Amino acid sequence: MRKLSSFLFALLLFLACLFLPGQTPAPSNGPEGGQLPEEILFGIPGEQDQIISRKGFSVGYSFKYRQAVWTSYILTEENLQKKQVKRGASFRVDPAVKYAPVRPKDYAGTGYDKGHLAPAADMTWSVQSMENSFFMSNISPQIPGCNRGIWKRVEKQVRSWALREKKLCVITGPVFLDTEKRLGKSSIPVPTAFYKVVLDLTPPMKMIAFLIPNEPSKKRIYFFMVPVDKVEEVTGYDFFSALDDELENALEKECDADKWFGSTSSPGKDKDAARKPSPAKAERKKKQEK
Repeated sequence: MRKLSSFLFALLLFLACLFLPGQTPAPSNGPEGGQLPEEILFGIPGEQDQIISRKGFSVGYSFKYRQAVWTSYILTEENLQKKQVKRGASFRVDPAVKYAPVRPKDYAGTGYDKGHLAPAADMTWSVQSMENSFFMSNISPQIPGCNRGIWKRVEKQVRSWALREKKLCVITGPVFLDTEKRLGKSSIPVPTAFYKVVLDLTPPMKMIAFLIPNEPSKKRIYFFMVPVDKVEEVTGYDFFSALDDELENALEKECDADKWFGSTSSPGKDKDAARKPSPAKAERKKKQEK
C-alpha cells in the first residue's frame, strides 16, 4: 500500500487539477471554503488527468478513456431521508472537462445507455447534487441490460446499507480489459466491467466490493461480491490509502456477506434484498397461483 508521501502527492495533484490556469470552473467545481471534500480525505484511488469535485461527489477523469476512471462520494442515512428531489435533469456536456468533453449525442444510435457512475438516485437529497450527476463526466457506456438490471440492483442494495449503517464511502468506476470496443464511431472505449467499492464508516468498519461485467445478468448480486483487494488487482488502484495500513490491509481482504446481509439470510433465498418482491407483487403472485 502507498505510504503517506504518496497520499500527500495525490492531494497536491488534486489541488493542481482544480486550480491550473486556464480552467474555468463551474461555481461548485471545487472544495467549498478551500477544504477537501470528505470522500477525497480517504485517498485518491489511482491516476487520472483531472479531478472534478462538485456538491455530491468527486470524479477522477481520464482524457485517454474520455470518462471517469473513478467516482467517489459519501452516502448517508441523513441525506437519503431528506425530502427527495425528483429526477428531472438532462444529460449535458461538462464545461469543466479540459480535453475533448463527451456530448450526449455521442451516445445516439449506439445501443448503449448513459450509465451513471455516481447514481442519480444517490443524489436526490439536493437539486444541485442531482443536476451534477447528469454531467457527462459522470457517465460511462453501459449495456442496457446491465444498467437497468444487475447494476441497478447493486445501487439499490448500497442505498439500503447506507440507511442501516448510517454512513458509507462509495467508489465506482469502469474496468477496461478490452479497449478495442468503441462507443459508435467515437473514440470512447466501452468498459468490460464496472467496480463498486464500499467502506462502512460506522464502527465496526468493514469493506466490500463488486465486480460486475458490462452485460445482462439475472444472478443475485452476492455472486459478484469480491474483496477490495481483488478490485485493486484488476484495476491497479489503491482504495482508501489514507487509512492506517494495518486496518486497510485487514479490511481489504474481507468478503463476508453475512456482515452486510445478516447471518440469518441464506444464499438461495433472500441475501439480495434488492430482489425481494414488493408486497403488491407478492400478493398478485399469490392470486395467480390460486
